[in-house]
Amino acid sequence: MSFIRFRRVTREYRTGNHIIRALDRVDMDIEQGQFTVILGPSGSGKSTFLNLLGGMDYVTSGEIDVGEKTVSSLTEKERTLYRRRDIGFVFQFYNLIPTLTAYENVDMVSKLSENAIGAEKALEAVGLLTRADNLPSQLSGGELQRVSIARAICKNPKLLLCDEPTAALDSETGKSVLTMLHASVHGGKIRECGCPGDAQCRRSAGRGQIDPAEGRQNQ
Repeated sequence: MSFIRFRRVTREYRTGNHIIRALDRVDMDIEQGQFTVILGPSGSGKSTFLNLLGGMDYVTSGEIDVGEKTVSSLTEKERTLYRRRDIGFVFQFYNLIPTLTAYENVDMVSKLSENAIGAEKALEAVGLLTRADNLPSQLSGGELQRVSIARAICKNPKLLLCDEPTAALDSETGKSVLTMLHASVHGGKIRECGCPGDAQCRRSAGRGQIDPAEGRQNQ
């Protein structure tokens, strides 16, 4: 059985008298242990897809299963626990707290998880243990993204969701970040990594590409 399953998933938003359908009856299966890139132009439903998968938004209709959980049917309390225990987020613009060191930014998330690997181990995994005491203002763009990855993987999530993780980085730094994301999935316990795709992400994913607008997985 697939690790992630979308069944006739529709998400609509109301703007004044208009209804915007961000996802339209999406059917999709994604296997465990896969690095997946989400394709499509702006407005095609990529962010909606991630938000639904991460338990940050609600379906209008349909069903989403992740592992043995039916995410689309979780209560608010269950969603909070799902995000805390099962999901790691990597944001495009890092979202680090500027007054905390790299270690403190990661450790803060680590303390919220029951299965955390710890801030020190997570920073070591992304090659930034020697920069643990630096503030975000003292780090380069690539280093900031690596701290963001460390923060996501420190909780030992089942699913890693990345919002265009290489879009703000130069080519070489972007390659390094993608290598780390691949290693997180294939070398650890993270079962799935999904991210909206720029060109680098698409090349990195190979066959693991999905298009929410068309409700299918590209092979």
